[in-house]
Amino acid sequence: MTADSLAADSRTAHGLAVHSPLPAARTPATTHPLRDLLPARLRRSWAVDGTCPDLDLYSLFRARQIADLHRTAVLDAKGKLCYTALDRKVRCLATGLRDLGIREGDVVGVQLPDNRNAVIADLALAALGAVALPFPAGRCAQEAGSLLRRADAVAVIAATEHRDAHPAADLLALAPRLPALRHVVAVGPGTAPEGAVAFAQLLRSDPADFVAARPDPDSAARILVSSGSEAEPKMIAYSHNALAGGRGNFLASLIPDTTIPPRCLFLVPLASAFGSNGTAVTLARHGGTLVLLDRFTPEAALEAIREHEPTHILGVPTMIRMMLDRLDASVDASTDRSVDRSVDKSLDPSLESAVDASGAKLPAPTALVLGGAPLDETTAADAAAAFGCPVVNLYGSADGVNCHTGLDNRTPPTDGTGVVAGRPDPRVAEIRITDTETHEPLPEGGVGEIVARGPMTPLCYVGAPELDARYRTADGWVRTGDLGFLDPDGLLHVVGRLKDIVIRGGVNISPAEVERALASHPGIRDVVCVGVPDELMGERLAACVVPRADGPAAPPLALSSLGAHLTAYGLEQRKHPERLLTLAELPLTPAGKPDRAALRAQLAGANSGVRAG
Repeated sequence: MTADSLAADSRTAHGLAVHSPLPAARTPATTHPLRDLLPARLRRSWAVDGTCPDLDLYSLFRARQIADLHRTAVLDAKGKLCYTALDRKVRCLATGLRDLGIREGDVVGVQLPDNRNAVIADLALAALGAVALPFPAGRCAQEAGSLLRRADAVAVIAATEHRDAHPAADLLALAPRLPALRHVVAVGPGTAPEGAVAFAQLLRSDPADFVAARPDPDSAARILVSSGSEAEPKMIAYSHNALAGGRGNFLASLIPDTTIPPRCLFLVPLASAFGSNGTAVTLARHGGTLVLLDRFTPEAALEAIREHEPTHILGVPTMIRMMLDRLDASVDASTDRSVDRSVDKSLDPSLESAVDASGAKLPAPTALVLGGAPLDETTAADAAAAFGCPVVNLYGSADGVNCHTGLDNRTPPTDGTGVVAGRPDPRVAEIRITDTETHEPLPEGGVGEIVARGPMTPLCYVGAPELDARYRTADGWVRTGDLGFLDPDGLLHVVGRLKDIVIRGGVNISPAEVERALASHPGIRDVVCVGVPDELMGERLAACVVPRADGPAAPPLALSSLGAHLTAYGLEQRKHPERLLTLAELPLTPAGKPDRAALRAQLAGANSGVRAG
């Protein structure tokens, strides 16, 4: 009897008989070996000295569950789910997936919105010793199929319906082009498409005989997917220790009282790199509570803050600016309080958080953690005033870099041109600055490429040895492609990207530099600068701006007024935008970041609202 027939018998015995149209042959799960590019002795040293917990994610979660059986693990649209109820569902799902043939080391995709099912899937795969490959539910089927194919995923857990899409059915249709894929698990609501396995059916499995795997804590646990502008997003493998240890130490530094578990509101998808601080860090490492929104809207986020009183709010600056607009509108509508922007309230330690039109205060969290895009001084000050807590600037990426400011200041330190990235924490990632040509370390204050290495450093890129060769050094350092410097106080300053430039007639322009300057304009709430093709100059710089909803009565924003502001700021004329697109809100990617590709397409496809200098 073959392994496939044994698996089929097992599925029938457990009531999981499925007539699947997927290929009968099972491709080995290790087509792309996930080898660690860090020196083994260095990696183990962090487990020996206690920097990393040296336990797999499910074992860490199980210990948290045993320590506090009825603590709330997840708060979502369905209500509360405690650690014990969550663990029961995790073990049921792990049993069902095991009976489908999912084994330790297998890669399994997860494409679900932010709710308890995404958390259950995360932990069930960890309990099996499988490698989770989460990606946001908004990614299109072709891109999702590319990720699954390149990672040799043997299964995918996807929503039956999500907004107007049908991810599970779409992935089933792609299955003939995914030779390793054996199963599509469809998560309701909605009826599972023919050929898919119903998630609800797997949750009815009997976990009595389930024994969790105990994978090596330094082996792969999760594959993070970059949200950059690459034609094909990069995939980066992380170990249990890198997630719970390295990334866990990042959140630990923002928990002033370790006797009180964190309650984290995630405005970003759990399936994003930023969202990897969810299940593995908030739950497994710190025994906290996840507050989840199926879909981000500023109104839903503010309501979640009022109802659930999170200790930490994790989001992208653009999301916070949307929330600030709603708060400003509420305050302006109230007769009890008006906005006074003449005083920097973020520096007042007695500051109270904002109130809405009904006079209800927003409960102040411990920290507002903003990453995924550059944070400007204006947003930081406004957010500190509105939310009544320190604003933490997080500089990080899926590739393996993390640096952040702390809780010592209401707003992050600035350097005259923008917010600093923070002080590198060697318990998370050590930072060096290297020459862009020789790759040798530069002295203090020298501007060069930012490289990182530490407990959170990933194993390798998945199925892309050319990326390993390009972005990893022989001794394991991650090349970020970002430019920056370390000042005499040890603070990291990020000044731009090696490749993120607009070339206008042979002159290089950094969009990040112009964005920082425009963010200080009193009439602008949010801004993204992109390059647009031009027959004469090759490229021209376009500013895509969201005006302040509470801004003073003034003429509409125009290139001339932006130019005057930039001149006063100190930017020379050649760096001024030559196109202007005014929007009510910036479009966001599935990962919650400003969608630069959509902005370029809008600039190219429509003249309405676009002004040329």
